[in-house]
Amino acid sequence: MEFQCSSSPTGSIAKLSSFAILIVLLLSCFTFTSTDAYDALDPTGNITLKWDIMSWTPDGYVAVVTMFNFQQYRHIQAPGWTLGWTWAKKEVIWSMMGAQTTDQGDCSRFKGNVPHCCRKDPTVVDLLPGTPYNQQIANCCKGGVLNSWAQDPGAASSFQVSVGAAGTTNKTVRLPKNFTLRAPGPGYTCGPAKIVRPTKFVTQDKRRVTQALMTWNVTCTYSQFLAQKTPTCCVSLSSFYNDTIVNCPTCTCGCQNNKTDPGSCVDPNSPYLASAVSNPGKGNNLNTPLVQCTSHMCPIRVHWHVKINYKEYWRVKVSITNFNYRMNYSQWNLVVQHPNFDNLTTIFSFNYKSLTPYAGLNDTAMLWGVKFYNDFLNQAGPLGNVQTELLFRKDSSTFTFEKGWAFPRRIYFNGDNCVMPPPDSYPWLPNSSHKPMASLLRLAMTVIASFVFLVTYS
Repeated sequence: MEFQCSSSPTGSIAKLSSFAILIVLLLSCFTFTSTDAYDALDPTGNITLKWDIMSWTPDGYVAVVTMFNFQQYRHIQAPGWTLGWTWAKKEVIWSMMGAQTTDQGDCSRFKGNVPHCCRKDPTVVDLLPGTPYNQQIANCCKGGVLNSWAQDPGAASSFQVSVGAAGTTNKTVRLPKNFTLRAPGPGYTCGPAKIVRPTKFVTQDKRRVTQALMTWNVTCTYSQFLAQKTPTCCVSLSSFYNDTIVNCPTCTCGCQNNKTDPGSCVDPNSPYLASAVSNPGKGNNLNTPLVQCTSHMCPIRVHWHVKINYKEYWRVKVSITNFNYRMNYSQWNLVVQHPNFDNLTTIFSFNYKSLTPYAGLNDTAMLWGVKFYNDFLNQAGPLGNVQTELLFRKDSSTFTFEKGWAFPRRIYFNGDNCVMPPPDSYPWLPNSSHKPMASLLRLAMTVIASFVFLVTYS
């Protein structure tokens, strides 16, 4: 009997095509870079830039640029935002109100009046509080600080710009390109400018409506991965029913290495602490973190302590500690995900808002400090911490202290996801903590008995 093997050209081509598709998919997996821009707790969060042309000038236009923070819990803190773009033609900025460019550029071709900025790629920053009134407009001059939407609904930052050599009609004006937003560091990616319906404005007496001559929008989204490669905060856990304190995982935000990276952290009792804080050193600046030497090396630690168990309630203490000697956190906020937030009864010394990104699901809470009391988290030291207590009502159908249920599922600080300890390290209940020991004891007794049996009867 003879066996013959034959293959058709069609089958070979199909196999070759399948192999080629597989190779392409594998290459795309290796070359794809995740930006982690989507946030499940704030799926529509973004910063939107609105550019409204309000009037025409002999060689250009006057526009009001407004930055809206539509992110529920991520804000822009000091030293504030920095906005940049690239002009489409040879535009110049004649003047600005409420903001300024950081560099004037080469304006030597102009005789007489000199523009505010002649750069092809201007960089704009907000003015500081206390700016003279004749240089201000509404929603300006906050030092670039922009609160989150949940803390300050309608949070916005604005400035006015007079643009020359830009065209004087809707058909001759060209949209700027390559928008960039630093807040204050990297992390935001901005899309292209898109022309939208002109913005309408209602007068204070609400009897007249005006509108912009032309409007375009730019949307910027945040990625924690782009902002910083290493985490910025971690979580530690403890409970009243177990003496074990679960610390932040070792080297969460870096490791102590005085040999290869001297000065990466400082001892709080060091006599050189003051000079280390005030003198950043070569290649660093005052915004570079200088953290206290810890096992986790994180600037921020959040501690969740299950404090008391009542008959119908249970109580939790939350503490936030700042280990960074160079950073004060103003308008800080904390986002906590836990299934019992639908039964939160009382919160002490913090503000609270329920975040419900999905209908019917109330397991996420946003916490932030009370104004003029604890909304300012001081740098590392005796005052570098804030704390609160939460009182929850027990739901008999879901409440339990077993299997880590009493601990949070996820915690964010200032919009950045904090690293949680591994679940198998959570404090055990007393009646279940002996189970691993009992298993080990049983195993040891079995091994000893087997050894004795073999010695006796060998």
